[in-house]
Amino acid sequence: MAKKMISLTFSDELIREPVIYRIGHEFQVVTSIFQAAVTEHAGWVLLELEGEDEEIGRAVEFLQTMNVKVEERN
Repeated sequence: MAKKMISLTFSDELIREPVIYRIGHEFQVVTSIFQAAVTEHAGWVLLELEGEDEEIGRAVEFLQTMNVKVEERN
């Protein structure tokens, strides 16, 4: 199993959407939130994804199609 740390930045339109819940249920990945900050107008999350490389890639692509800014972290 692979692990990937990513940083997600959400616009105000996505703050109330269950984005992390969805990737944990629609893809074969385990999500772990390490840090997060949310206001009424923006939010960011430091998230670890664990799973097969292909599933992690599919989850990241899904996030990008939802207009979530995704940055890979070390």
